[in-house]
Amino acid sequence: MEKQTISATQRRRRDVHIDAQLNAPKGLRPALTRRSNDRFGRFTEGVARAMGTPWFLIILTILVVAWMTYNTLAPEAFRFDSAAIGFTALTLLLSLQASYAAPLILLAQNRQDDRDRVSMEQDRQRAERNLADTEYLAREVVALRLAMKDVATKDFIRSELRSLLEEMDKSDKVNDNA
Repeated sequence: MEKQTISATQRRRRDVHIDAQLNAPKGLRPALTRRSNDRFGRFTEGVARAMGTPWFLIILTILVVAWMTYNTLAPEAFRFDSAAIGFTALTLLLSLQASYAAPLILLAQNRQDDRDRVSMEQDRQRAERNLADTEYLAREVVALRLAMKDVATKDFIRSELRSLLEEMDKSDKVNDNA
């Protein structure tokens, strides 16, 4: 019996906590924790997104220019990469960066392809539903038009009433003459 009371209390606390988070403006509430097994995928997308920005290219260019300038103009004793042998350490670092960047970008593209595939499937299903709804509405409109053909119009009713009145007048005249 106590376990149910405790779990109900805990449930209420959790519900109040979640409601408090959702009732607060987005900037003021703590982010709801999303537990995902795909942290590496999100990491690769973040890296690929960062490497595709102008800031990354600007910073990389500044670092390469600073590296080359320092190792060319600094006193021989303070240089850590030789310009005479083609900046071997810089080449190694850039190659290492490229060797990691390419697979990370490909992983991010694969994730995007998966999202696009799901999105296209949802769009296709939505289009099928819209088509089915449109066909249903078209059938309903046709049924209403057919039903409207069977409905008597004002002119038809007036003409029928006039003919009945004329017949009644004729029968009254015949009865009056007889």
